[in-house]
Amino acid sequence: MKRSLMGRLWPNLVAVVLFVFCVFPVYWMFATAFKPTGDIIAEDPVWFPTDATLEHFKKAMDADHFWTMVGNSLTVTILAVLFSLIIGVTAAFALARMRFKGRRGFIIGFMLAQMAPWEVMVIAIYIIVRDADMLNSLIPLTLFYMVMILPFTLLTLRGFVAAVPRELEESAMVDGCTRMQAFRRVILPLLAPGLMSTSLFGFITAWNEFPLVLVLNKEAEAKTLPVWLSSFQTAFGDDWGATMAAASLFAIPILILFVFLQRRAVAGLTDGAVKG
Repeated sequence: MKRSLMGRLWPNLVAVVLFVFCVFPVYWMFATAFKPTGDIIAEDPVWFPTDATLEHFKKAMDADHFWTMVGNSLTVTILAVLFSLIIGVTAAFALARMRFKGRRGFIIGFMLAQMAPWEVMVIAIYIIVRDADMLNSLIPLTLFYMVMILPFTLLTLRGFVAAVPRELEESAMVDGCTRMQAFRRVILPLLAPGLMSTSLFGFITAWNEFPLVLVLNKEAEAKTLPVWLSSFQTAFGDDWGATMAAASLFAIPILILFVFLQRRAVAGLTDGAVKG
């Protein structure tokens, strides 16, 4: 009986430890954002902000070009996710439903692209963008973010399309739908969990990207929020209160998106991993 109890107890203890290990940095970030400066630099750590203040958030939001960078980040992220979904869902349908020469090599190529560290291509990307006279522009960022997101989107959605019975599509075509109409009216609504999971992954990837925008966009008006996070410094070093407030503001859109999509997104990730 005792052994059976321990067998049920230890997985829960491990889960609690992992939960605390993962959540504590996030808690400390938000807590520090609300602490007065004196509590932040105190020798003894202040675990909970008893005298909470919004001073650091005000300083972060009043920083130069803050709202411009918010708009830049939202623009490149949303457009990159949208374009990757449009291209990925149509390509996934072709890979799952059609048989053509080179199909297997095409899939392997996308898998390799997903595994390859794109950071090694930053210099080549810079040269291409420079020669095209598109430095300090949001267009190259949007295109390259889309390319970063696309392999995962395509491979995940391919599993969802393959899991949809062909009979549903064929039945719609018998009833008078064209293949495109059958895809749009029958298959596409069934891909909602996959679309949500890939959207969430793509949003996080593009939203957090730092090196590429740092290399391509030197002007403040063309930068995004990850670069903005590194700007809170004083003559005495980093301004940790403003930095943590800025990081909290930066994390809020992802947290909101995850809260709304988490159930279907998690189901989408697991279904896409085992089907097709």
